[in-house]
Amino acid sequence: MRGKPTAGPGKPLYRGMDRAALDLQYSPSSRVPSLQAYLDAYERLSARAHQNHPVRTALRYGPHPAELLDYFPAAGGGRAPLLVFVHGGNWQALGRAASAFPAPPLLAAGAAVAVIDYGLAPDVGLDAMAGMVRRSVDWLLSRADDLGFAAHRLHLCGSSAGAHLAAMALLPGPVEGPDVSERIAGTVLLSGMYDLEPVRLSYVNEALRLDAAGAWRNSPLRLLPARLPPTVIARGGNETEEYVRQHDRMVAELRSRSAVTEVVSRLRDHFDLPYELGVRGTGLGDAVLTQLGLEGSVV
Repeated sequence: MRGKPTAGPGKPLYRGMDRAALDLQYSPSSRVPSLQAYLDAYERLSARAHQNHPVRTALRYGPHPAELLDYFPAAGGGRAPLLVFVHGGNWQALGRAASAFPAPPLLAAGAAVAVIDYGLAPDVGLDAMAGMVRRSVDWLLSRADDLGFAAHRLHLCGSSAGAHLAAMALLPGPVEGPDVSERIAGTVLLSGMYDLEPVRLSYVNEALRLDAAGAWRNSPLRLLPARLPPTVIARGGNETEEYVRQHDRMVAELRSRSAVTEVVSRLRDHFDLPYELGVRGTGLGDAVLTQLGLEGSVV
């Protein structure tokens, strides 16, 4: 999401960048002709997913009004893997209604899909958001038999801010929410922000209101445990330099901790990369289906 342009040049704040430069680097929409076109497509494709597939909507996973999810059951029944999708939006926009668009190809491959809502800034802080995502995972796992997926095959996927929140769920001893770090079978991280110090110094923090301690506490790149589940980590070819740098640093940290599959989709950008989730014949789609154990399946 793009913020209000900041006048410059100004005082260097991070890696030689002033506030105006940081604002631009953490505005992925600066690299695409129209953010609104993507938002409209998300809504249209998500509505189609709801129309064309069985779905259980507005399942409550926690006490906050935002703690709801939509669950798309797998056609194959209770031994299916589940992919939990955490939407992006700079922690302050979007929701489950416009975030079901990745579901159809994953359903066609034999997975179940859950699309979650979580509270947004400025009304909800980042610690609480991370706790909500953990709580959604815990709730889903506790109801695996009823919902019809294999509890040992839950994979957590997030895009942009959602990738950050998914990565936070991998940390043991969380500030808020249950510890689910050893109950996640795999993660899929798309175009994420994993060190929040530069984010704190940009316009994004006008909504997040992080101080230095909060940015550290919510930076999974700095806090990863020694062992992690298999991870697919991807970015588009058309991303800002800071998103590329954050991706590269996270890949380097993951390699000693996890079985990592890195994907760079050269023809994709920050906003259309999730279109490849579950799509056979794409780098990201094939990597995700392999991690889900569905590389050879046809429903």
